[in-house]
Amino acid sequence: MNFLIRLLINAAALWAASAIVPGIQHEGGWITLLFVALVFGILNALIRPVLTFLSCPLLILTLGLFTLVLNAAMLLLTSAVSRWLGLDFYVSGFGAAFWGGLVISLVSFLLSVFVKDRER
Repeated sequence: MNFLIRLLINAAALWAASAIVPGIQHEGGWITLLFVALVFGILNALIRPVLTFLSCPLLILTLGLFTLVLNAAMLLLTSAVSRWLGLDFYVSGFGAAFWGGLVISLVSFLLSVFVKDRER
């Protein structure tokens, strides 16, 4: 159940980013966004820890602000993998990915506040 809730939160955050940030767009409906959210979640689970480990000195040096660059990189990677899978989700460049990553982080955080974590 927790996986499904996280998937829906990611889909809503991706929708918000595509609605707010000019340069992030998707074609299709919620089904497409659910698949893109699945890709986004898998990439964040598999690749983000490696990127975080490798960029640890930069994260410390910038007091964590480099996380915004990591978020942008993950969104660009999600766009590339989604296009490869035939999903219509596009991020036009690093600027759009940077602001989109910020929007996704904020929306995900706000929606997660309203969802109780039953495991705690």
